[in-house]
Amino acid sequence: MEQKIKIVVTGLVLVVAFTVAQSENNRSKREAFGISEKMSFFITSINPGNGGNLGGLEGADAYCKQLAESVGVPGKTWRAYLSTKTSNAKDRIGNGPWYNAKGELIAKDLEELHGTNFLNKQTALNEKGKSVSGRGDTPNEHDILTGSTYEGLAVATSTDTTCSDWTSGTQGSATVGHHDRIGINESAPMKSWNSSHLTRGCSVEAFRTTGGAGLYYCFAK
Repeated sequence: MEQKIKIVVTGLVLVVAFTVAQSENNRSKREAFGISEKMSFFITSINPGNGGNLGGLEGADAYCKQLAESVGVPGKTWRAYLSTKTSNAKDRIGNGPWYNAKGELIAKDLEELHGTNFLNKQTALNEKGKSVSGRGDTPNEHDILTGSTYEGLAVATSTDTTCSDWTSGTQGSATVGHHDRIGINESAPMKSWNSSHLTRGCSVEAFRTTGGAGLYYCFAK
């Protein structure tokens, strides 16, 4: 009996030590990047590697989680802000509020996010707390994949707006928004963060022709 108690106690000590070590490791990562523990929104710093083929919504969500954990923000349920033919981006991301990597408010709820929010080039940071290149920068990477309408809904059209529900890295097209809220003119679409225009294909190379790099928004529920 005494031996069993010793084994249990030893196991608990090891679990606590591991938890403390993990917590310290995450804190060190956040400090290295200057990341707030409150972070619940970011733009991916790089495409996973296959253009619009993100592995579907499941793969896109997993990549959000991977990037968040890489900078010391674990334990949150991350969702890619992406619509498909049968699902709406706005229904995937919870109710807010959402904060960027510096702890700055992006929107307090879904209504504000899809209305007058605080999302712009200065606040729409990647998971490392860095600004994402926009119009006027080289390269321009302001096209952010969404596959969505202004309201965060799936686009009702026969045209491919989601790179085949985020499984194609070649053929098709995707609806993108401008994170910097700037375009070729002053029209509403050009200033939209989530619904500006279609891409010319679904490869990274095709995304670059209109000012993108295959990046997308991640939100924590």
